[in-house]
Amino acid sequence: MQTLHECRLYGIIDLGYVPQPRDCSRIANEMIQGGVDIIQLRGKDESLGGLFDLAAQLHEITFAAGTPLIVNDRAEVAAKVPVEGVHVGQDDDTIAVAREKAGRAVFIGKSTHSLDQAVAAQREGADYIGFGPIFATPTKPDYQPIGLSDIKRVHAKVSLPIFCIGGINIENLESVVEAGAHRVVIVSALLKARSIVDYARCVTDMLA
Repeated sequence: MQTLHECRLYGIIDLGYVPQPRDCSRIANEMIQGGVDIIQLRGKDESLGGLFDLAAQLHEITFAAGTPLIVNDRAEVAAKVPVEGVHVGQDDDTIAVAREKAGRAVFIGKSTHSLDQAVAAQREGADYIGFGPIFATPTKPDYQPIGLSDIKRVHAKVSLPIFCIGGINIENLESVVEAGAHRVVIVSALLKARSIVDYARCVTDMLA
């Protein structure tokens, strides 16, 4: 199983972009084949029972490949399915509550939208952070993009693995890397790519 520090490309299977839940297994396989290092299952509107089933199904695939599987927000899933981690947002459970709900040792990541939030997440006990949105993104339309200027500063102040997120794609990835990013999350651009495998391989080459 890859460690967080080894991970560079973080893919999210967001059910808002996946018309049929049965497509999740295919997407996970294609992400892994393309070199995605860590995968998150995000289903904000999915029932808890549905997330249990999907997470269990995906974990068989990701575990066999040595790829950590993270579930978004719903730490209860980690209590029933052996996923490797849980990701929480600023308005979700605290890291301590998420750990309590999971009931076992798992990675806990936290979304941060400013330098102060990033520092606070490290103090709170996060294992990694998402930092963004770097650019405008349809995934988080209510969040103002924070731009590229704080990427180097957050890496100087936070020692955790930092995954830059928000509107990142092949066209702007070079600017994100030049601004100091070592790890990125790609959501819509990857899920909507004609070939997830080819798109992911291109990104991993650029992150190498």
